[in-house]
Amino acid sequence: GRPLSPFDALYASGWSVLRRGFAARAVPGAGALRSRRECGRRAGGAEGWCRAQVRLAAPGPGAADCVRRCEEPRLGAVSRHRAAEEVRADFQRRVPYSYLQRAYIQLNKLEEAANAAHTFFMANPEHMEIQQDLENYKSTAGKVSLIDREARQHMEDYSAGVRHYDKEEYELAIEFLERALKGYYSEDEDCQIMCEGPQRFEEHEYLDYKAGLYEAIADHYMQVLLCKHDCVRELATRSGRISPIENFLPLHYDYLQFAYYRVGDHVKALECAKSYLLFHPDDDDVLENAAYYEGLLEGTLDPATIKPRKEARRLLRRHKLESHLLQVAAAGLGYAYTEPNYWNRYGARQDEHSVPSSISSEPEDGPRLSLTKKPMPKPDRELKEGGPLLYSDVKFVYNSEQLNGTQRVLLDNVISEEQCRELHRVASGIMLAGDGYRGKTSPHTPNERFEGATVLKALKYGYEGRVPLKSARLFYDISEKARRIVQSYFQLNSTLYFSYTHLVCRTALSGQQERRNDLSHPIHADNCLLDPEANECWKEPPAYTFRDYSALLYMNADFEGGEFIFTEMDAKTVTASIKPKCGRMISFSSGGENPHGVKAVTKGQRCAVALWFTLDPLYRELERIQADEVIAMLDQEHLGPSEMNINPKDEL
Repeated sequence: GRPLSPFDALYASGWSVLRRGFAARAVPGAGALRSRRECGRRAGGAEGWCRAQVRLAAPGPGAADCVRRCEEPRLGAVSRHRAAEEVRADFQRRVPYSYLQRAYIQLNKLEEAANAAHTFFMANPEHMEIQQDLENYKSTAGKVSLIDREARQHMEDYSAGVRHYDKEEYELAIEFLERALKGYYSEDEDCQIMCEGPQRFEEHEYLDYKAGLYEAIADHYMQVLLCKHDCVRELATRSGRISPIENFLPLHYDYLQFAYYRVGDHVKALECAKSYLLFHPDDDDVLENAAYYEGLLEGTLDPATIKPRKEARRLLRRHKLESHLLQVAAAGLGYAYTEPNYWNRYGARQDEHSVPSSISSEPEDGPRLSLTKKPMPKPDRELKEGGPLLYSDVKFVYNSEQLNGTQRVLLDNVISEEQCRELHRVASGIMLAGDGYRGKTSPHTPNERFEGATVLKALKYGYEGRVPLKSARLFYDISEKARRIVQSYFQLNSTLYFSYTHLVCRTALSGQQERRNDLSHPIHADNCLLDPEANECWKEPPAYTFRDYSALLYMNADFEGGEFIFTEMDAKTVTASIKPKCGRMISFSSGGENPHGVKAVTKGQRCAVALWFTLDPLYRELERIQADEVIAMLDQEHLGPSEMNINPKDEL
């Protein structure tokens, strides 16, 4: 076909016309997405064809010249398709689908808009507005089945296989997992091919690059090799994410070995168990399974004739060779290279899948395995709870077990009714619509108005006489009281610092509550990006990965709705529901073990002090440090410390 138009030019054109309001002309900007995909397909085809044609011993032009001569008729000049880094980053994050959704909405094509929104959301699960848009599509358009336009088929097949496995539909699980493996190895070949060609020299500024010819050649091929070696990570990473699914390829064989056992195919079960053991030869569970399968096959065939799968052996052999070459090259060129643990067996997978290698309901002489999760990695710190509450008036209500979770506590009487009223008066004098939400007055739902204020703002208003100073200081004091309680109850052996403190009120907007089915704050985690589809929580930017503990101190109960809820990682199954009231505080660890949200506030105003804490002093809240300085200045000027008793009782 004719040479492709550059995808970055199509992208810029589509965005430009959308900004000017020409939605019908912006939708063809979807051609940028098609052009980018087609560019990769044609380039990959050229690389693959040349790899098959050119041999080192053959005379004539080499592979590079072959690729150039093959690519140009298909793509035009290769330089036309070298987009700027920020454009490539937009496509990696699927930003064009956000624009496409807007264009489709203007054209009243709700089904296409929903699919575009879903595709964007799969790579940006932290994007609250898109999450709300999806809920609206489901309710207004009745659309439940959404299509991810950028889905990687081997990932989709793997997820489907795991779902069938969990339902004990083993034949279907085998079908999808085998298809996923076939797709994985095909994608791996494509990934290897696409690593050929120009590379970025990450260690050097281009203009300052001073290596000689031979060093530059060696440097180039090391970059190619590193790219190929990292295909394992690339193929285990969902689109738009940074972190891979831990142990991704070996898990296929782990699920399959047990699924084949369940359908009575002991030969395939042993074959897959041995394939898994290539990656983890010391996995006691699968070693026992393999021995058990061998026992079942005795008398019918020699178990030694059952070998691990060829493609697994070939990939692992290549991967080890790449690792050796990279380490040798790094030493020779003066690079620092550390081999990542690509097959991390106990990675941070936070899902509810039973262990693939588990066998239950077996006779006593069968494998000694239990239907439980594989061991999780040990956390950075020992998790404890049940420490002293420090203040005699604070009342314990529920612990983690009673709240059906991990590192959770519910307390009452953290502040008094009078303090709630006083804090509410402060709030009415200092809060600003959209404060803390980048100026957005309805950041999580169009049916509520959000207002907020920080501790520093309260103290400044108090110092200026715009609100009573005593009341402004109350906000500072109760947040410190909450911090002390959290640090003590969870028995943290290091200082817990403020990461962010925010007094926030959300108000139900009249005339917008009928038939409402959204949440006041969608389900999320506080230090990672919750991905319900994958049962993962990705601890990577833009999440606040430094947050360790969270707390919410409620100020009132005279409203309707607004219950705080914990869920499973599917963001659907509610594990605990808490009705706010004056003086009640819920606190919990901030990770993926505690997904949470807020039900719709359908009448009145719900107010709370939201607190996030960190154990890392590098991420202390700057405004808190400034607030500490204001307090010290006020005390020096004898303007009077708060009359609130914040001295803890003697520890038990």
